[in-house]
Amino acid sequence: MARAYDFPEDLLTAQEELHQVVHALRALYDRLPWSVEPHPGFHDPEYWRPRQRPATDGWSEEDRAEVHRLRAQQQELSIKIVTHPFWTKLEGLDLVTARTVLKYVHDTPTADRPAA
Repeated sequence: MARAYDFPEDLLTAQEELHQVVHALRALYDRLPWSVEPHPGFHDPEYWRPRQRPATDGWSEEDRAEVHRLRAQQQELSIKIVTHPFWTKLEGLDLVTARTVLKYVHDTPTADRPAA
């Protein structure tokens, strides 16, 4: 059974925000065209595993700006989490375990936070 950690509220908040940013970025990538730049597409049946991509106009300036914004936010939150003073209290395997627990802390319902 995993040890319970008393994570500071600001660390928990940063982790939840990071989780949301990662999901928003993934959803954005899922709806964007496969190529950032305009591309006529291709069909390569001679390749060992036939592959093809449709023609695309590429990403719009708004899409590029949103990807840039989300990536910057992801980096900022990651740095905030990794450099948080809480980690100085731990060492060795306990540090690794705590970081893993924090990563998934919002996936586990608690008494004050009901299951989704």
